[in-house]
Amino acid sequence: MKLLRVGTAGAERPALLDADGTLRDLSALVTDIDGELLADEAALDRIRAAATAGELPVLGGEAPRIGPPIGGIGKIVCIGLNYHDHATETGADIPAEPIVFMKAPDTVVGPDDTVLVPRGSEKTDWEVELAVVIGRTARYLGSAEEALGHVAGYTVAHDVSERAFQIERGGQWDKGKNCETFNPLGPWLVTADEVADPQALPLKLWVNGELKQDGTTADQIFPVGEVVRYLSQFMTLYPGDVINTGTPAGVAMGQPDPKPYLRAGDVVELEIEGLGRQRQPLKDA
Repeated sequence: MKLLRVGTAGAERPALLDADGTLRDLSALVTDIDGELLADEAALDRIRAAATAGELPVLGGEAPRIGPPIGGIGKIVCIGLNYHDHATETGADIPAEPIVFMKAPDTVVGPDDTVLVPRGSEKTDWEVELAVVIGRTARYLGSAEEALGHVAGYTVAHDVSERAFQIERGGQWDKGKNCETFNPLGPWLVTADEVADPQALPLKLWVNGELKQDGTTADQIFPVGEVVRYLSQFMTLYPGDVINTGTPAGVAMGQPDPKPYLRAGDVVELEIEGLGRQRQPLKDA
């Protein structure tokens, strides 16, 4: 299934995108697309049955704003330098273990919402990423295979980063990762049963129509199952938690000087095959 949330920011309603590309209203069945729903197999089965039977009403009217596909996110855990080609372009060593940092849930916006360039920024950068959404509580998992069984689904994340804040201002990476609007998410949550292999997904990103990133999750250093297993040794992952799994080569930081960092007026578009597409205009904060 392709689950999503539509409507004005803070007042989104649950919906489903059917096989014909029609938006269907889920509000009579569930109150939101969130961790509580993703942990409830019976509720998910009711949605599947209603969709198969053609019982879900069409969302009428003008095309609504698409919000983040998950509400009430508890935490966003991110993996840095998780693609071989991205580590190479930035001159970094291949990490022996996953590099972990956090993003605050309040960085999340819809897939087509405006991204704000922070005040004082000179190095705002783009990163297309596969996001993993947890569906079952995960703690001390024993294998990557077991870990994949705790994944509810997948979506597209834009891990926007301010490199000067991240690298040049001391401390941890968090200052360059948690600026307002720095985690567009969506458009849909595609349930795990519809993603045959999370390590076979092409990712692309364009800036002002120019292709900048063109990679595949097959190049991940630590694949999805291993990332979930690894994180469960250090923290409990709850239904509705999100994991951003890293970005392929092609970021501004990895390009020759003068590096083409983002500015107000730019437009970024990104997609992952089968998971949908995002488009964000940029403006100054």
